[in-house]
Amino acid sequence: MAGITDLPYRLLLRSFGCELAFLEMVSSQSLVHESKRTRRMLSSSAEDRPLGAQLLGNEEEAVLKALENIRPCGFDMIDLNAACPVPKITKKGKGASLLREPKKLRSLLDVLVKNSDVPVTVKIRAGWDRDSVNARDVALHAEDAGISALTIHGRTKEQGYSGRVDYAVIKDVKEAVSIPVIASGDAISPQMIRKMFHETGCDAVAIARGSLGNPWIFRDTISYLETGTIPERPAPGEIANTMRRHLDLICTFYGDKSGAILFRKLFSWYVKGLHEIRTVKEDAFRAQTREQMLFLIERIRNYAYRHPESAYEGFVLSC
Repeated sequence: MAGITDLPYRLLLRSFGCELAFLEMVSSQSLVHESKRTRRMLSSSAEDRPLGAQLLGNEEEAVLKALENIRPCGFDMIDLNAACPVPKITKKGKGASLLREPKKLRSLLDVLVKNSDVPVTVKIRAGWDRDSVNARDVALHAEDAGISALTIHGRTKEQGYSGRVDYAVIKDVKEAVSIPVIASGDAISPQMIRKMFHETGCDAVAIARGSLGNPWIFRDTISYLETGTIPERPAPGEIANTMRRHLDLICTFYGDKSGAILFRKLFSWYVKGLHEIRTVKEDAFRAQTREQMLFLIERIRNYAYRHPESAYEGFVLSC
C-alpha cells in the first residue's frame, strides 16, 4: 500500500504471521532517477523476507531500467501494477489504465519476464468499469507473457475501493489460467478471507487495508483457517504494547521527530473501535515528538471497546 507498507510496517506484520510482503508501489521513472526517497522505499532486512517489489510504469525502456536498478537489492519477485485506480496514475496511462490495453500490458510483462532473474507477477482489477470487465482476457495475455502468478482485485477501476467485490470475476480468472491466482478485495476479517477462498477457488488471499491498525488479522486468519476459531480480540493493553513497538520501529527507521509525525495516521487506525477516544486522537494528530506520542499511547490502556462482542468492529475497510 502506497505510503503504508514501509520496512517498519512490514516487520511488525511479519511478527504476526504475514508470510509474504511487497514494497510500496514504486514508480519505474523514480527508480531510473534513483531519488533519496526511492532508495529509502527499497530498504529491507534479513527478517523482511520473502519480499516482492511492485513496479508502476507503462514504458518498456523505463521498466527495464528500473529492473536493472533494483536487481542488486535481491528481491524475491517483481510485480507489475496494473490495478491502481488513482486518477493521477491512470491519467498517465499507468496502473489500471493498462487494463484497457491488454496487449501493451503483455509486452511490458514480456520485457520483465525475459530480463528478470526472479519470478514476475502482475496485479490487475476486474476491468476499467462495469461495461468493460475484461479480467479474464487480461489474465490470459499476462499468462502468455510467462508470469508466475497473478493478483486480481475484484473491483473495477471506476469502483475504486467502494462497492462490492465481484467474486465471480475472480473465479472466472482462476478457472481460465493455470498459474496461481491471488485474490484481493474486502479481506478485512478471517471470515471474509475464508469466504474469498470458498467463493473463488483462489490459491491465496492478499491482505491490505484489513491490516491497518489490526496486525492481528494475520494471526487470527491462520487460526480460523486451521481450527475454525478466532483468538480473543486484543485487550487495550495489548494494543498499546503493539503501538509502542510500531512507534519504536518507525522512529528507528526515520528518526524520532519524523517517526512521531508519521505515526499520527497509524494511531488513528489502531484505536478504531475504542470508546470515547476522540480527544486522544485529536491530541495524537498534534503530537510533535516521540515522547508525546508515547504518553498518548499509554492512555490507550484505560479505554474499552464500544462493542466488546464484535471481534472486528472498527476494522471494516475495503482493500
